[in-house]
Amino acid sequence: MTISVNNIHFSYGPRKALNDVSFKLQTGGFHALLGPNGAGKSTLFALLTRLYQLQEGEITIDGQSIKTKPAELMQRLGVVFQQSTLDLDLTVKQNLLYHASLHGISSKAAAPRIEAELSRMDMAERVNEKVRGLNGGHRRRVEIARALLHKPDILLLDEPTVGLDPQTRRSLNQHVRQLCEDDNLTVLWATHLMEEIIPEDPVILLHKGKIKVDSSAQALLEMAATDNLTEAFHLLTESEKQEGK
Repeated sequence: MTISVNNIHFSYGPRKALNDVSFKLQTGGFHALLGPNGAGKSTLFALLTRLYQLQEGEITIDGQSIKTKPAELMQRLGVVFQQSTLDLDLTVKQNLLYHASLHGISSKAAAPRIEAELSRMDMAERVNEKVRGLNGGHRRRVEIARALLHKPDILLLDEPTVGLDPQTRRSLNQHVRQLCEDDNLTVLWATHLMEEIIPEDPVILLHKGKIKVDSSAQALLEMAATDNLTEAFHLLTESEKQEGK
């Protein structure tokens, strides 16, 4: 399943958050959305998920505009936001059942899906624990399981590893990559952490509301004339500051 973003502009009053942003995600791939804090990544996610209304431009899923078929197309998305949206006073199971009900899935139909997704996340034994008692990494696993309950074709993750330790970040990243292979899931993973990216990844580098690179991580290295992704990221996002002096 493909998702296309075409000529998106978005402003908060006089401040331009996104400026003529266009890209396309290919079916079954892990795509990295890179950008420093304030680049416009979260605004873009809010538009993709219809938390914000489009001001200019178009977003399509398999060629269909999200303006014309919003409910049907949003069912095909799974989303993990930067800020946790779990209810801390409910158990893992209760959180997932509530999400399932929002998608019209009965408790009976949801039960095997909950078991399957939590098992894939190595969280099955915590199904009856309150979310408040889980650490950050386990909460993220629950959120990813929740996002997959309704069997979406596209998974959007906005800085999903923020605040987590390196080992947990690595584990979650590898798990999502495995989902691409196992389920042909199309993934957009937003991050500013270059250790979450490999040279073969398709990458979209968003900087100051504009697409600076839409290619591969390897192309990023070549553009910056370095073999270090972190250095390439900083060189490409800092160069504009230097040019503006």
